[in-house]
Amino acid sequence: MKLLTAQQLARADRATLKNQHLTSDELMERVSILVFNKIHERLGGAIVPIKVFCGIGNNGGDGLAIARHMIQHGYQVEVFVTNCSKHRSKDFLYNYDLIKGVTNDWPTLLDCTDDIPEIKSGDIVIDAIFGIGLNKAIEGWMADLVTQINVSKAFIISIDMPSGLFAEKAYSKNAAIIKANHTFTFNNPKLTFFLPQTGNFAGSFEVIDIGLDPEYIQGLEPLATLITPQAAKHIYKPREKFTYKGDYGHVLVMAGSKGKMGAAVLSSTAAINAGAGKVTAYVPASGSDILQSAIVEVMTISDSGQDHLAGFNPNLQDYNLCVGPGIGLEDGVVSAFAKAIKQQSSPIVIDADALNILAQHKELMEFVPASSILTPHDGELKRLLGSWKNDIDRLKKASKFSKKHDVILVLKGSHTITVLGDHLYINDSGNPGMATAGSGDVLTGIIAAFIAQKYEPLMAAVFGVYIHGAAGDVASITYAHEGLRAGIISNFIGPAILQLFRREEPVASQIKEENY
Repeated sequence: MKLLTAQQLARADRATLKNQHLTSDELMERVSILVFNKIHERLGGAIVPIKVFCGIGNNGGDGLAIARHMIQHGYQVEVFVTNCSKHRSKDFLYNYDLIKGVTNDWPTLLDCTDDIPEIKSGDIVIDAIFGIGLNKAIEGWMADLVTQINVSKAFIISIDMPSGLFAEKAYSKNAAIIKANHTFTFNNPKLTFFLPQTGNFAGSFEVIDIGLDPEYIQGLEPLATLITPQAAKHIYKPREKFTYKGDYGHVLVMAGSKGKMGAAVLSSTAAINAGAGKVTAYVPASGSDILQSAIVEVMTISDSGQDHLAGFNPNLQDYNLCVGPGIGLEDGVVSAFAKAIKQQSSPIVIDADALNILAQHKELMEFVPASSILTPHDGELKRLLGSWKNDIDRLKKASKFSKKHDVILVLKGSHTITVLGDHLYINDSGNPGMATAGSGDVLTGIIAAFIAQKYEPLMAAVFGVYIHGAAGDVASITYAHEGLRAGIISNFIGPAILQLFRREEPVASQIKEENY
């Protein structure tokens, strides 16, 4: 699913009007009926106070049209217009006139000096003040209104965008932004819904297909691509019947140190569970027995170092390498890591302490093979890139780093983002229970296994991230979020792949939808 900019969506609106021979008010009516139907499905005619706050642009026009349908269906609706400017859109005015036909009262005009209407905790607020056309922060009386709505404890539904939130830009400190419980967004989700600093403003969200011209949308270069179950299903490479283990690669997991051998166990186990033909763990001498006891399917090679890696002996032509979980930062480890990457030409997966070594020894980046996959959490990413101003700046810095070093970055988080140059792939699987020690080690092994199975590096990263999150989702049905451990996530890799083919999955944003 494509994520588009506000400009692209505005152009898509215009193309749709032209290609489908529609007027703008006809398109707005289509949108309002679709949104009303979604709300009506949930409320079912319940008698509950509904306050609709409308701006004077097209988002406000949507709000007026939705309010009109709600009034026609017997809902208890009050409509307020933030009448702070003389610049009203044509479609706002059209719907402002229409609503008079279904109510005895005109909508209440708030001239932005009036007292803010009382909003109670039992109310439903529909926020249709500003949409994707907003280009500056909300200020003054309007900011006070946003604050009042947010603190009211009413259930807040935003139309297309929470007012004050930009589609693909960061917001200024202390900006006034509606904090919605649920957002009905039009045609395509917005980038800021998936970023840590801004995603909470949208709450749960649902994408409503408003019928924008599909051919025009198809031709647009996306700001980012959302990886849904349907997308993951198309990436998956089924196995052929007459194959053997050698066809599915040999992963070498270079991991572990005294007290952290679990990291090597988790990465190695995940690589086996994700389908690598063979897996060998390259570990300090003290860790060999631990690996052999913990997972019998994994072979081991003992390093010359007793408690930490101190050298590197394998011929990497025989392996697909992943390196970093639990290795530490000792001088011998740095030397071993440098030796490993200098003799490797095919893409490798680099995680954890190996990323910290790269941050401390930036000269080693020139030896990292092209299309290698780096999987940092934010702390590791800051050591590589330096600090960033906000989530948008973080993505720009990651994109620049990716292009400079010809690598793929997997930015781990609630919605993990895979970065290859200017291309962003946003993951929509996973849950908060996966915020647990060792979860990243499992991801490292999964991605390495897919590279070994001859997935292109970008697809290995994107698919690996999706399956990692999906394994956590499937496991959480049994173990709950609190009961997830990294080893449990690893054991559900197979069921996560099976789930792609058992049934059509609903869009993840609908899975996370709140009931109201």
